[in-house]
Amino acid sequence: MRRTPLQLIILTALTVLLSACTLTRPPAGQALGRESLPERDGWAASGTGTTGGSRADAAHTFTVSTHAELISALGNGDGTPRLIYVRGTIDGMTAPDGRVLTCTDFQEGGYTLDAYLNAYDPATYGRTQKPAGPLEDARRASAQRQAAQVKVRVGSNTSLIGLDRGARLTHLNLWVEKADNVIIRNLTLEDAADCFPAWDPTDGATGNWNSEYDLISVVTSTHVWVDRVDLSDGRNPDQAQPTLLGRPYQVHDGALDITKGSDLVTVSWSVLRDHDKSMLIGSTDKPAAPDVPTSDRGRLRVTLHHNLFRNLGQRVPRVRFGQVHVYNNLYEITDPATYGYSVGAGVGAQLVVQNNAFGLPAGVTPDRVLYNWSKPDLDLPQVRATGNVLTDGSEVDLLAAFNAANPARPLTGNVTWTPELTVAPPQDARTVPAAVRAGAGPR
Repeated sequence: MRRTPLQLIILTALTVLLSACTLTRPPAGQALGRESLPERDGWAASGTGTTGGSRADAAHTFTVSTHAELISALGNGDGTPRLIYVRGTIDGMTAPDGRVLTCTDFQEGGYTLDAYLNAYDPATYGRTQKPAGPLEDARRASAQRQAAQVKVRVGSNTSLIGLDRGARLTHLNLWVEKADNVIIRNLTLEDAADCFPAWDPTDGATGNWNSEYDLISVVTSTHVWVDRVDLSDGRNPDQAQPTLLGRPYQVHDGALDITKGSDLVTVSWSVLRDHDKSMLIGSTDKPAAPDVPTSDRGRLRVTLHHNLFRNLGQRVPRVRFGQVHVYNNLYEITDPATYGYSVGAGVGAQLVVQNNAFGLPAGVTPDRVLYNWSKPDLDLPQVRATGNVLTDGSEVDLLAAFNAANPARPLTGNVTWTPELTVAPPQDARTVPAAVRAGAGPR
């Protein structure tokens, strides 16, 4: 059908108008930047609540797309409210001039991995002492250079928000230390790999490699909300690393660790996947370590809800001392060969594991979901596990299953606190898989 000139003019105008609307439509993450943690949404809502940088003025609102821009926007940690939007992929292994960095760019003092392996091979160096000498000094110096590049300090009153699903941080460790009131949302974080893992022949019967850098580290900080993030090893899984000195060469540490007296943290609607040591809440059996300015006892209060925990080996979470509410999460265990346990109860832990759904493959039985990390003569952990189901809808009593399989090391269910900070009552665990699969992760 031929159109009249007037119809063509109107059609052209409508096309231009629709294109303009599409181009000016704000990214999904933009509105998130002005949001605070809802009232009663877990431990981070306690007291003053968590607003992050949602009230930042125009001068302290940034959109960043490079490593250098991110560092500049985060500022000097003076506490001024800052709202930082991330656009696209920011790679921590990028020099200020845009050059891609590799591990060799950080090597100091003649360090090479081959030289390190030769120097500390247990066949010649032995297993009774940790590495010492010039090559260990060189490894440490090299590690310090990498840390200066990949550890990104996030200060108080800051919101770090991905603009859309494409917002991604790779090879970076978000380091939230001695901060209050921080929000991290709508971001994918991948592969905070350590170029210089340390060999410790005294760690266990056959030694172990130990690495630095979590994707997110919450250290001696309060009122932190982590929401709609996706955390993983990306395309660099530990399973793909070689075996060196007889042990797996591990280049990743935690996905999201909460340690050293941190308190009042909520982790919600996030995806943690394809990783081993996922979430450590409390890093020491001593309630007040020499390098911790405050005691862990009475702190480490954390809420985890509506998260997808998929293909994780252990520490989902592992808890010491804290009152931790784990509810309405979906656990998908996919590889029996790499699975250790999900919820670890350590010294003084007070865990409420409520209305979660667990997908267990053949070969993984419900008694393996919990783990008892208690130590003699130290505060016994407490675990209350109620309303949990398997993803086929059948009810499962995790505590009874664990205690039946471990009569010599049972866990007590005598938890002395009751969670009160939830926006709504925990939903029936049978509805959790659909809700979490549909809602968790960046928008």
